[in-house]
Amino acid sequence: MTPNSDIEYRDATDEDYEAVVDFTEETWANLDVETADYIPDIYHDWIEGEDTKTIVADAGDEIAGIAQFVMLSGYEGWAQGMRVNPDFRGKGIGSAIVEALFEWGRSQGATIARNMVFSWNQAGLGQSRALGFEPVTEFRWLHPEPEPSEEPPASADPDAAWAYWSGCEVRDQLRGLALDMDHAWTLRDLTRGMLTRAASESALLTVTDESGTTGISYRSRLFEADTEDGEGDGSETETIAEYGVAAWDGLDAGRELLAEIAADAADCGADRTRVLIPETAAVVSDGAYLKAEIAAEPDFVLAADLTGDQ
Repeated sequence: MTPNSDIEYRDATDEDYEAVVDFTEETWANLDVETADYIPDIYHDWIEGEDTKTIVADAGDEIAGIAQFVMLSGYEGWAQGMRVNPDFRGKGIGSAIVEALFEWGRSQGATIARNMVFSWNQAGLGQSRALGFEPVTEFRWLHPEPEPSEEPPASADPDAAWAYWSGCEVRDQLRGLALDMDHAWTLRDLTRGMLTRAASESALLTVTDESGTTGISYRSRLFEADTEDGEGDGSETETIAEYGVAAWDGLDAGRELLAEIAADAADCGADRTRVLIPETAAVVSDGAYLKAEIAAEPDFVLAADLTGDQ
């Protein structure tokens, strides 16, 4: 039985904006973190995204909760924006929304749903586990500075990159996941097709030596974002080059790969970079040794199997 039968679970609309902002703009206000909830800033575009389903719990005078499901491939779904109005917590609202989204995802062919939670977000981690998500992997961002080069790196051979990725330790550590090229803050299985697309549409980078390919990366997105000094009104923005994963064998390969990333970022006019790496002592300390800025906290990826008996 759906909890709170007086609540309607329906598609989110533009008219829900103010009610959603009322309980999301202070999502983490009680925590000692600088991250603000992104939903108030992107809501209207967010709910109109392709291959998405956004559901709100309509309690009449208030919106009791919201969440979204995005299809990243024919079988992979991504759950995000899972928020419950503080006035309605503990009443099964989140579970009901996620169950409805899982049902929609299955109708689209999804066999797995993943999500991402900041490592410091204890409530979000607990909620995800309670909703049936199990831990998968963790990652961290590197931020090498863009650095112009006389010869920016040419896009590499997707087959060579795929052969390297298929057998490297980073693939195992990340369970084969890397950033999607169409949806922000989402991870999916990295495929040969994605590497081919990166080679033709953005940038595919590899490092080679006498032994063969020893490192790979690809640019997943180039986008504008408010600067840390901005007020969220778009008056102060910066261009960020995002790289869906970086994997290398040893410090020499890491140094060369980060140099290629820095050169590519400068070539496309980026002010900053962010590069996804696995949260392991070896890779993170490599980044520190190579003097790349490292994010303060890792992020966790979890997943729910959608193939079981309903």
